[in-house]
Amino acid sequence: MFRQVTDTVFASPQIGTDAIAEAKALGVVRIINNRPEGESEDQTPGPEIEAAARAAGLDYVAIPVSHSGFSQTQVDAMEQALQADGPVLAYCRSGTRSTLLWALARAKAGDSPAVIASKAAGAGYDVSPIRQLIEMLAARG
Repeated sequence: MFRQVTDTVFASPQIGTDAIAEAKALGVVRIINNRPEGESEDQTPGPEIEAAARAAGLDYVAIPVSHSGFSQTQVDAMEQALQADGPVLAYCRSGTRSTLLWALARAKAGDSPAVIASKAAGAGYDVSPIRQLIEMLAARG
């Protein structure tokens, strides 16, 4: 269920509270929720995931991303959320928005666009829809 993007970043489709134990077993220290509340009727509400994460001793951050795209505020928040004392698990409906937001945050931090694309592809995600933005952020980083 969890796809490993880097040594310290996992991406996942929507998780339930039962996934918290699995994340903790992998050493995850922070859950990052990139899914807006109420996006679908079958999603586990963020507050339930947050309560389960905190009960297990994990940090929780919500950076909701809708299908309308990414804002600088979201990229900055993701960059901050990735700075954890251990691995993080980011999730959304399919894991794609989480991976794309990770890619933008890493580009802003100055990582190579080719390396970013390769790591995302290795986890089964395609960053080509935002490749131009990745290139632009990396050039500024």
